Amino acid sequence: MTDIAASPTTRRLALEKGIDIDALAQRLGRTTIGPEDLAGAAPAPASAPAADTAYWDVDHAAHGPVTHEKMSRFAQVAARNLAAAQMLIPAVTHHDRADMTAIESLRKAWRPEAEARGVKLTALAFHVAALARSLRAFPRFNASLSPDGETLILKEYVHIGIAVDTEHGLMVPVIRNADRKGLWTIAAEIADLAARAQARKIGPQEMGGASMTITNLGGIGGTAFTPIVNPPEVAILGLTRTETVTVWEGDTPRPVPMVPLDLSYDHRVINGADAARFLSHYARLIADPRRMLI
Repeated sequence: MTDIAASPTTRRLALEKGIDIDALAQRLGRTTIGPEDLAGAAPAPASAPAADTAYWDVDHAAHGPVTHEKMSRFAQVAARNLAAAQMLIPAVTHHDRADMTAIESLRKAWRPEAEARGVKLTALAFHVAALARSLRAFPRFNASLSPDGETLILKEYVHIGIAVDTEHGLMVPVIRNADRKGLWTIAAEIADLAARAQARKIGPQEMGGASMTITNLGGIGGTAFTPIVNPPEVAILGLTRTETVTVWEGDTPRPVPMVPLDLSYDHRVINGADAARFLSHYARLIADPRRMLI
């Protein structure tokens, strides 16, 4: 599908109204959408059919004291999109893990340079670089399925979405052309995008068009989870907290810091063997990061 031309104001209005600009453009047979096109346009599907919502439409106050907290418009739109994705995409999650020894050694060795540059070199920067290179090696993961499910749209660019947990909801700013950028540039962009997302200074044009998204819970905890694919992407990579695992080399045990990897994918496009190969390739890059720095 051709990228839809729409101003930041139009995209913000569409987000507030819960309108899918791409779907609207396709319905109108247009490649340009303006604010006037949003008038009367139908919002994205509700999180569940009305008949189903009756099951939990109960008077909770009848069972004890309650309070009410209005969900923000941003959170309402995100909830509708996530619910629609969960209903429409036959998703499977493949789990693996990767050795973080070399990355942690590099981060320690490069700490003086990071301080001199004024950049915090996080493990996430390495993950973005590894994912960008993996998408180049496995083009089917860098694709979108047409709305009718009949055409696979292969992308020649590599843009990585970074899920950011903010007080006003989950935001996914995008690092453009991540496969062409070095670690220092990626690290600086992650810090900038995350800070501006927290301050609600990310524009709509900075949150669309990702090839694939990384959602990182490593700073919070957990050993595994099943992230929801963010359409029109066909896969999403989840990360949780690095843990020390005992690896046996013959009869000798060795403690190894391993990061759990959770790859959810659209089974209409990707099969299990492809997912296993993709994540194995990704894990090799993480275990030997110098391979992706050449």
